[in-house]
Amino acid sequence: MAISMTPAAADRVKSFLSNRGKGIGLRLGLKTSGCSGMVYVIEFVDALNDDDEVYEVADVNIIIDAKSFIYLQGIELDFVKEGLNEGFQFNNPNAKGECGCGESFTV
Repeated sequence: MAISMTPAAADRVKSFLSNRGKGIGLRLGLKTSGCSGMVYVIEFVDALNDDDEVYEVADVNIIIDAKSFIYLQGIELDFVKEGLNEGFQFNNPNAKGECGCGESFTV
């Protein structure tokens, strides 16, 4: 499969969507920014765009636009709690490097 999620990530996304009360899934995308060139974008999706592809992963709709998919193919989305910090973590086999703060990456 091109996109995967850990059980922790799937549970967190389902919880967010349930608490939100609406939405058809979660968008994974990229934008140009940061020290290394690209940053991940996560947002809830209420309506699809023309260039969106929908991937059902662990009973969650993951929506990715065609431009982002070439850089996200094979990615695993995880949700990690470390002490008081928690958040989504991207395990992207396409990333060749990250900036020192971990906010952006390069392919």
